[in-house]
Amino acid sequence: MEHALTSGPPAAPRRPRLLVLNQYYWPGVEATAHLLSQLCEALSDEFEITVVTGRLTGVASEAGETERNGVRIVRVRSTAYDRSHLHLRAANYATYLWQSLRSALRADRPDAVLCWTDPPVIANVAIAVARRFRVPLVVVSQDVFPEIAVALRRLENPLLISVLRGLIRYYLARADRVVAIGETMRGRLIDKGAVPERIEVIQNWTDTSSIEPAPRDNEWSQGNGLTGRFVVMHSGNVGYAQDLDSFVRAGTFLRDLDDLEIVVIGTGARRAILEQLAESLELDAVRFLPYQSRERLSLSLSAADVHVVGLARGLSGYVVPSRLYGIMAAGRPVSVAAEASSETAQIVTEVGCGVVVPPGRPELLAAALRAAHDGELDLEGMGRRGREWVATEGGRSAAVERYRALLREVVGRDAA
Repeated sequence: MEHALTSGPPAAPRRPRLLVLNQYYWPGVEATAHLLSQLCEALSDEFEITVVTGRLTGVASEAGETERNGVRIVRVRSTAYDRSHLHLRAANYATYLWQSLRSALRADRPDAVLCWTDPPVIANVAIAVARRFRVPLVVVSQDVFPEIAVALRRLENPLLISVLRGLIRYYLARADRVVAIGETMRGRLIDKGAVPERIEVIQNWTDTSSIEPAPRDNEWSQGNGLTGRFVVMHSGNVGYAQDLDSFVRAGTFLRDLDDLEIVVIGTGARRAILEQLAESLELDAVRFLPYQSRERLSLSLSAADVHVVGLARGLSGYVVPSRLYGIMAAGRPVSVAAEASSETAQIVTEVGCGVVVPPGRPELLAAALRAAHDGELDLEGMGRRGREWVATEGGRSAAVERYRALLREVVGRDAA
């Protein structure tokens, strides 16, 4: 007697595998670590994601494998030296590049490789891995290297500059898709060899549900003695690209404002130098505070009357400060010290959420801050317009859906 064969429900189709490379990931405080973590976790419902990342400075991040919010994290045995010294940062880069290549080549075959350019030449590792598995590569350019390092005079060796330019031109010309985080950057990448038809502009974002406007007089401002003061703030990386020397020097033109507090929040390669500058200029109004956890950002960002976002001269299109979106999410106005062609200046001008002055001109920045202090600017209206814009144009969900559509297209094209 024959028995009918029965079978259970059909197995669910395998999710496309995405192999992601970037030196920084959760729990890092770097902008790329935070943004990439949010992106991967949001996409994990549709993609099987493995992130190959490195060890972190000042954070418990031992090498090994773990899983968080649906994402498999492979942390390689890279060094994690203090990044304020260029040679130690180079050691971190070199060890991560080598170890990430070894780890990625041992991974299960992905359907696509995605890399964010931190460090920039990780995309050369990514293209080797993509070619090995014969799958497409998507490169997300967070800045344009080595031009940013050359403009800041952090890199001056002609031979090294030439080698780096060649490496970056190589992957830009061969990547299946390149994501630029601004229109000006798109043009810079085309000049460096990216194929125009393969470039898509997807701006960075902020989570408008986790950063919201709060009263200026809140528990954070009270705890830091800022109640009743006119607070001008920089919150973020304290490095070379931000031109914070001009921000500190602007204080020399505002000594007569008795209620002024110039607050620099964060860490970075130039913090100690800026502290020395403020001391040498005898600027008692300048205060330096440590990095604030993301859980406290709504309160700390809202404590400012005006935020300052600086971008050193010559960096337009080479780097896009993502902290602007957090300021706008907190509903605070911004004074931008950057070239008018930069994405940051263009957004602020178009939205009407602040004022723009040229970079490297502390006297002009001081004049803008004085106008804000004296009530000549509609600070409340600027903050409101910024919040309204970022909630619709600069939020996480819009950016995630654009990445999702891009990856679906890339994986589908490869499958065909």
